[in-house]
Amino acid sequence: MPSPVIKSLIAAALALGAAVAHAQATFPTGPVKLVVPYVPGGLPDTVARILSQRLQASLGQPVVVENRPGASGAVAAAAIAQTPADGHTLLVTDGQLLAITPLLSAKPAYDAAKDFTPVSLVGTAPLFLAVNASVKANNLDELIALAKSKPGALNYGSAGIGTPHHLTTEAMKEGLGVFITHIPFRGSGASMPAMVGGQVDMAFASPPALMGFVRSGQARLIAINSAKRSPLAPDVPALAEKIPGFDFAFTVVVLAKTGTPAAAVTRLSEAVAAAIRQPDAAEALRTAGVDPIGGTPGDLAKAMAAEGARVAVAAKRANLKAE
Repeated sequence: MPSPVIKSLIAAALALGAAVAHAQATFPTGPVKLVVPYVPGGLPDTVARILSQRLQASLGQPVVVENRPGASGAVAAAAIAQTPADGHTLLVTDGQLLAITPLLSAKPAYDAAKDFTPVSLVGTAPLFLAVNASVKANNLDELIALAKSKPGALNYGSAGIGTPHHLTTEAMKEGLGVFITHIPFRGSGASMPAMVGGQVDMAFASPPALMGFVRSGQARLIAINSAKRSPLAPDVPALAEKIPGFDFAFTVVVLAKTGTPAAAVTRLSEAVAAAIRQPDAAEALRTAGVDPIGGTPGDLAKAMAAEGARVAVAAKRANLKAE
């Protein structure tokens, strides 16, 4: 027969398990809001809208998307900071935004590590390197040879200082030992037309932004910034094939306010994973340029730590300074 102490511990464990199960079963008790720190139409916004309908069905509550762009994510972070830590308001963003912000601001408005708790690693979003059709390089080897033969003569457009497009290219330059001049723009909506129009020679961009120009012959795919090749273009090499360990595909993440009950976080994480496993959702994510994962909070924490380390190294190479 178990001792009284063992009996009490078993009873306590059963009570705790029942309490957690009850909390998961009753959460959410009202509408869930997905806050996106960008204007409508961007990748995190697209992901949030793919998730919202499916989460609404599984959670049994309305799930709405709210765009709160501005101040390197500070506007969205402030919106979440002003809400209860109950899991009903979530942040959907790219992990690189959270990693880059403290490197660019001497007094950042938020601390991602302290202010947010991981919910789900939705997936990773690789960027393709494309060149204007007039560039005399049909593949990565030819581009490397061309860049080395004319140091600084080639240039690349980015979506702005400190963006994934900028840091990816600076890390690529370092890894390949080439010098390519940086031309920053205000967003990929400006850098892509500049590349296609020949104002800059090359640029990194997401598959949806590029594929139409590739099909029309206005641009050529040269490489991808993820660790492996993409099913979208299996003939295009990953930069990791030339630079061991290279991986700058950014994460797409769901975060909750720190202090959110563990039961709510678990319920949300499981719901996101289930949504992503739906074939139509997975296909919609791939079409948007996201490789779906649906990882746990622990998976997300590890991925964000690794991403932060990579971004810090690339930011140092790019000589980024906090202002």
